[in-house]
Amino acid sequence: MKTLSRAEETILLSILKLEDNAYGVSIREQIRKDTGQEWSFASIYTPLDKLRRKGFVRKLKGNPLPERGGKSRYFYEVTPSGIQSLIELRESQQKIWSGIQDTFLEPNIKK
Repeated sequence: MKTLSRAEETILLSILKLEDNAYGVSIREQIRKDTGQEWSFASIYTPLDKLRRKGFVRKLKGNPLPERGGKSRYFYEVTPSGIQSLIELRESQQKIWSGIQDTFLEPNIKK
């Protein structure tokens, strides 16, 4: 299994949620919605490029925007290998977290 960084995992899951509407701005908005954090475009496009090179996402050129001189958007879709990598990551995380009780995570408050 090729490992995924946390950023790559977050981006892949955002692309899956966005389905046919996954492009830079919409991915950034989905991440903000899911995490409450603002990501810079660099923190999205750098992992996206790595995911593309790993074969986990496909980059597709869309039609030009209707405004005069409008540029084309690039859309992203998760490939079957990207989905398989997410499945393996989720299974691995479930094994790592198994046996951890909620009480282990509660803060120890001394009175």
